[in-house]
Amino acid sequence: MPGSYASGVSEVGAPASDPAIASASGSAAGDRRERSTDFAQSLERGLAVIRAFGPERPRLTLSEVARHTGLTRATARRFLLTLVELGYVSFDGRLFGLRPQVLEIGYSYIAALSTPEVALPYLEDLAARVSASASLTVLDGEDIFCVAHVPAKRMLAVRMPVGTRLPAHAAAMGHVLLAALPAAERRGYLGRGPLRMLTPATPTTLHELDTVLDAACRNGYALGDPGLEENLHAVAVPVTDGRGNVVAALGVATQGGSPAPDSLRADYLAPLLESAEQIGSQLRRLLTPVMR
Repeated sequence: MPGSYASGVSEVGAPASDPAIASASGSAAGDRRERSTDFAQSLERGLAVIRAFGPERPRLTLSEVARHTGLTRATARRFLLTLVELGYVSFDGRLFGLRPQVLEIGYSYIAALSTPEVALPYLEDLAARVSASASLTVLDGEDIFCVAHVPAKRMLAVRMPVGTRLPAHAAAMGHVLLAALPAAERRGYLGRGPLRMLTPATPTTLHELDTVLDAACRNGYALGDPGLEENLHAVAVPVTDGRGNVVAALGVATQGGSPAPDSLRADYLAPLLESAEQIGSQLRRLLTPVMR
């Protein structure tokens, strides 16, 4: 369908604390909800110890941590000393305090929030340079999820609104993201079941998709997307956080004609790689102070 990315695309509580740590979690004593049999109370208590610290309580004694969390001194001591050994908490013989390393716990979330805002100016520049629509997506289950998009400035530009979901196995950006998964996660994805055919070019067998992913991993980019929509042509590359972790896929797409793979690479690959590197460099600068 002219001007669209694909037909039929879709757009788009934590359990209450135990009374023993109600003061740290902010829930009233006795306020309990039904918990899963997989609920790990020890993890809940460990997080409560971390939350006991704050701007008004940067350093606490063992007794103070026990009081703020509602835990016994023995339990609070065990969690505190574990956190000290892991490098998340400091201890000077009397007072405990959080160390910067504790920010690692929220690192992935910070990166996910930051990436679209950091990337948008580079998407705008990329779309203008190559006269094609530029998109940034992340992997969400079996789909890719659009977090930023800049359409080309022409009537029949490919459009992929933020929030659009597309099947990862059928799209070049999905191939880039799937190719970056650890081997065990890729096998898990490939073992989930049949792959839906969207066009005659869609990889529908595990062997076909595995071959495509191996090529994307080897080459550092992926070509498509006739497997997503006929007459749709895209190139996608991975975006890293500056530390080697793939956090998104950057892609450009056009419609019409039948450009050869060499033509797609010649027209789009170098600008894409440059933009992805710029985004990764910005993310590294943004996140490095957090990780120290």
